Amino acid sequence: MNKNVLHKIKKVPLHLLFWVGIWFFFFTFFSVGSANKSFIFWFSTILSAVSIVASYSFMYQIIPDYLIQKKYSKFALYTIYAFLFSMSVVLMTMVFGFVFFYNLDYQTMPSLTKNPSVILVCVFFIVAIMSSYKVVKYNLKTIDDKRVLETKILKTELQLKEQELRFLKMQIHPHFLFNTLNTIYGFALKKSEHTSEMILKLSNLLDYILYQIEEPFVSLNDEIKHINNYISLEKLRFQDGLDVDFVAEGINDDIEIPPMLFLPFVENAFKHGHQINNVLKVKIHLELVEHSLIFKMINSTNFKSQTKEGIGLVNIKKRLEMIYNDTFDLNIKSNSDLYSVQLSIPIKKHE
Repeated sequence: MNKNVLHKIKKVPLHLLFWVGIWFFFFTFFSVGSANKSFIFWFSTILSAVSIVASYSFMYQIIPDYLIQKKYSKFALYTIYAFLFSMSVVLMTMVFGFVFFYNLDYQTMPSLTKNPSVILVCVFFIVAIMSSYKVVKYNLKTIDDKRVLETKILKTELQLKEQELRFLKMQIHPHFLFNTLNTIYGFALKKSEHTSEMILKLSNLLDYILYQIEEPFVSLNDEIKHINNYISLEKLRFQDGLDVDFVAEGINDDIEIPPMLFLPFVENAFKHGHQINNVLKVKIHLELVEHSLIFKMINSTNFKSQTKEGIGLVNIKKRLEMIYNDTFDLNIKSNSDLYSVQLSIPIKKHE
């Protein structure tokens, strides 16, 4: 059986209990000043029936079909119809009691049962309660549905964001490896004694790349360690043609960053940097300033060597935007002989 049908069936006893209570309310209220219990019984039963018809008409048709759908003119029209119907039944009930229970003796009728205003107020008070319940229930359901929808949208956006981040990292890593393997290939052609050492250092970098690719954040100390490994590779390549100064200050063990966040900047300095007087100068400074991590890098270049951004830097910028939104600050400057990068990101500590 349909779950909605089962849910409605379970509500039947509650509805019956409510309307029995309403009947007793009518019976008790209109019994005041009357000894004719038989008339009060039928009078309360008819009023209860009118209340039931009017209430369910509002709850299951007039409110859902017209008020909630913002068809206000039709809602007002059907409300008037319901009022006229209820008033007609109330008047007929009064006439019925006047004729059959009080033998056309108007004076002997209880004052409450011959006052249309009081009777209609009682009926429409019940209708108003049921209608208010329906409107409140609808509003709560709308709020809940909206919350569920927002949660689904957020989950979908998060999944898309994670997939895009994974795609960006997958682009960065092969790009980085391609450049490093080219360097090793050059050494292998020269049959350099440093080839085996470079392969060993590259294997350490590969281990870092392959096993950290799925991690959203890694230890900053690990990133520094592998930056040093990469610098060691470049020192073997450039020999005396490289001057590197890498300083990390005030770094705590519990600071975490996205994997390979700084390494592509460093790699870019060696790939696109330019030797001046046969020396490529690279200065890297990493420090903790209050609640931010500041990465600075300057390398020697010429005007033409770094006019175009590689895929690595483009993807790094996208990653920064996706991870940190507008809480990071990236400044890249280039002039005739210097290329500089300054990146500031909020600190994330290991939980």
